[in-house]
Amino acid sequence: MKHGKKYTDAAKLIESSKTYDPSEALELCCKTATAKFDETVELHVRLGVDSRHADQQVRGAVVLPNGTGKNVRVIAIAKGDAAKAAEAAGAQEVGDDELIAKIAGGYLDFDVLVTTPDMMGRVGRLGKVLGPKGLMPSPKAGTVTPDVAKAVQEVKAGKIEYRLDKTNIIHCPIGKVSFGAEKLTENYNALMGAIVKAKPASAKGQYIRSCVAASTMGPGVKVNGAKLV
Repeated sequence: MKHGKKYTDAAKLIESSKTYDPSEALELCCKTATAKFDETVELHVRLGVDSRHADQQVRGAVVLPNGTGKNVRVIAIAKGDAAKAAEAAGAQEVGDDELIAKIAGGYLDFDVLVTTPDMMGRVGRLGKVLGPKGLMPSPKAGTVTPDVAKAVQEVKAGKIEYRLDKTNIIHCPIGKVSFGAEKLTENYNALMGAIVKAKPASAKGQYIRSCVAASTMGPGVKVNGAKLV
């Protein structure tokens, strides 16, 4: 793969064979972000588990102390008081059967869907629509809950979901380049702390195999995933 001059020059600031402490790695991510827009910094964590086994799944959610820097679009499927509370908490759209039908018809103009447990029987029918987009609500992610207002507030405040992909890697945003290294490090600590706590009892050997941070258009920086600041 051929890279442009900006990327090549940025990559020269990074020692490819070196694993950096988190704060230093995130400082480098900020320095090597050369795009004209405010790039997102992502963390890619390879775990020593096998996602094919149900008892080795790693999935959960965490509220980043400094948010993600993104205006998250949240909708809620709920009825009665729960629906009113979700609307008051800032959900961009709230409904029940009509909203379910709208989504079934192709409406996907949102980032997170929260719902109450009593509505999951109906929401479950949207699996074929929501599943491939990673939008299906789940209790583990905190998006199926009786307190939808709290769920909406947390998502808008910077709550993110982390989960293994088929290659045993977790990919998550931890903020914007404009946050600076200090705030990004605080978000890094929150996410990595949650991943470490979520270690399955059946996982053997080295849990954090590798950790790489990178801005949207920048080169990857190897991070010492075993270290929290």
